[in-house]
Amino acid sequence: MGLLDLFGFGKRKEQMKEALKNGAIIVDVRSSGEYMGGHVAGSENIPLDVVGSKLSGLKAKGKPVIFCCASGMRSGAAANKAKSQGIEAHNGGGWMSLNGLMQNL
Repeated sequence: MGLLDLFGFGKRKEQMKEALKNGAIIVDVRSSGEYMGGHVAGSENIPLDVVGSKLSGLKAKGKPVIFCCASGMRSGAAANKAKSQGIEAHNGGGWMSLNGLMQNL
């Protein structure tokens, strides 16, 4: 067991990998300007201030959703909103870290 596992990060990384293998949709909740500055390839940009109105559409896709942002704060809020609507949602944290994880699959 590594130090990261003590804080739950190792488990979260494995959950992200599993969700990605199950066809997860990646949603970047940063502003459109931030998104245009760089993002995970294939991700959708749904800013946090409108994500609530888009949850029914995400739920209808029937796939896990991984939310990302710059640091993990906004994506955490989005994941909590989605979970409250019955969506399998994960906080992917910062988009650069998530991008690195995807390249190591």
